[in-house]
Amino acid sequence: MSLSASAGDNVGVTKVEFYQGSTLLGTDTTAPYTASENVTSAHNGTRTYTARAFDAAGNSTSASASVTVSIGTTPPPPPPPSGFKKIAYFAQWGIYGRNYQVKNIDTSGTAATLTHINYAFGNIYNENGTYRCNIVTRAETGNGDGGDGFADYGKGFDAATSVDGVADRWDQPLKGNFNQIKKLKAKYPNIKALISLGGWTWSKHFSAASMTDASRRALVSSCIDVYIKGNLPVSDGAGGPGAAAGVFDGIDIDWEYPGGGGLPTNGVSPQDKQNFTLLLQEFRRQLDAYKPGLLLTIAAPGGADKIANQDPAAYKNAVDWINIMTYDFRGAWDATGPTNFHSNLYPSPSDPGTGVVKNYAVDTAVQAFLNAGVPASKLVIGIPFYGRGWTGVGSANNGLYQSATGPARGTYEAGIEDYKVLKNAPGTVFRDPVTKQMWKYDGSTFWSYDDPEVIATKMAYVKQKGLGGAMAWALDGDDAQGTLAKAIHNGLR
Repeated sequence: MSLSASAGDNVGVTKVEFYQGSTLLGTDTTAPYTASENVTSAHNGTRTYTARAFDAAGNSTSASASVTVSIGTTPPPPPPPSGFKKIAYFAQWGIYGRNYQVKNIDTSGTAATLTHINYAFGNIYNENGTYRCNIVTRAETGNGDGGDGFADYGKGFDAATSVDGVADRWDQPLKGNFNQIKKLKAKYPNIKALISLGGWTWSKHFSAASMTDASRRALVSSCIDVYIKGNLPVSDGAGGPGAAAGVFDGIDIDWEYPGGGGLPTNGVSPQDKQNFTLLLQEFRRQLDAYKPGLLLTIAAPGGADKIANQDPAAYKNAVDWINIMTYDFRGAWDATGPTNFHSNLYPSPSDPGTGVVKNYAVDTAVQAFLNAGVPASKLVIGIPFYGRGWTGVGSANNGLYQSATGPARGTYEAGIEDYKVLKNAPGTVFRDPVTKQMWKYDGSTFWSYDDPEVIATKMAYVKQKGLGGAMAWALDGDDAQGTLAKAIHNGLR
């Protein structure tokens, strides 16, 4: 350990003494004044050092301000200047069968833990050859053409389901989830909201819409018009110019995925890699021109194969941060397994996978973006509020890496289930020391998911790496007490 000190006024200084605690380490009589200590692993922990200057008459200064250092461990980087980001997605459709309302973000205690809410999703439509943001109310046909303007801004909430306890009037221009988010933001001024465009179902037109400079300009302009300026289509008396102004503080682009890997009906082009960057730069330009400070983020893939179809080094300056979807690494779309983790922090040599999939992990994704030159503070890791599972799983290795007969039974879809259900599901919890992921196994059914202990480990990783924070998909998967959201918040204190 090397130590150095400089006097504010060197005139008359004849020596400087260096101390570790109350122990004199050494004395130097020549500027620059230095000393050293032989530190070994036995000194693991923290050590505090001070220095004292003397003149020729033996008079000394008071001790310098102390310096405390960690020995044996590397101290974590400081948090981002603006603090850690704690982001969660609110799913538009969750207000129906799942009965998760914007008010539940408040009553669960989750709102107090969040810095940002991403509203999922807004769609892009091909309107007579022009690709633009719009809001319609139309059932999804499987062709990426759906929308639910009724949920967005047409549905009236009564006093019991309204954030502020005030029922919507029938003639309000803004009702629905948008109005409830606006009320939530008024109650929690720390929260900012972003509209998330695309998602798994509605990424069909990104490739075509980003193909030319003119099409990019038109798309971006329409998205700002609808979601930032708040100029909503009039429907059943709701909407109109400026109706949703102030609801959203930015735009989150969730293109799944440039270069392919999403739905087979999605458009794909060899130019997607370059055009994705150009699209983000156009969003940045128009957002800044309209109102400096508006946010631009993306939901990025967590697999290295899909990250390779992007150019993070080129677009990193256009975005405020990158939400990495570090989940869904594996799942029961491979119906017979083998069982595996869907959001593991680290890869494992024992993983039975092959190729790039074998190394799917949070850390692998983070390293891919860091290697591309993205600042750590711009990287936000994804936390799933749900699990993925199989059934008909053999008992060897407590069900891990075993074959299965099919997807586990889920409330809404086979092979997937919310944390709020899984936490009370039968079975024994096991924890893998290498991947840092847990699983639950009852002798037949295997579930991989994150609980508060896993989240605590991931938040320690965020701090250790100096990352920007954490993002959760999705709020309606958490329990009524906001257990997982609070685990993220507590882990990033």
